[in-house]
Amino acid sequence: MTELREPATVHDLDFWRARAEQLQQALESRIVIEQAKGMIAYMLDVELDAAFEILRKAARSTRRDIHTVAAEVVQRRTIPQVSTSRRA
Repeated sequence: MTELREPATVHDLDFWRARAEQLQQALESRIVIEQAKGMIAYMLDVELDAAFEILRKAARSTRRDIHTVAAEVVQRRTIPQVSTSRRA
């Protein structure tokens, strides 16, 4: 026997619409990060893992999220500056 399902409610549709938007934003962010990793790896002749560490350290040292730093790398075609100072 096949179970009958109730029609989706407006709440259900809103939930899934919001979820789809979140997933789309995450995908777009990931694409930019991957592009920046590739550019850094190429410019510095390093492995992708090392390029990601450069992105991560640049984001942390400037207190910005990694997507913002990655977008700047892609847009400006530059290597992010990583602060070497440490807090006491």
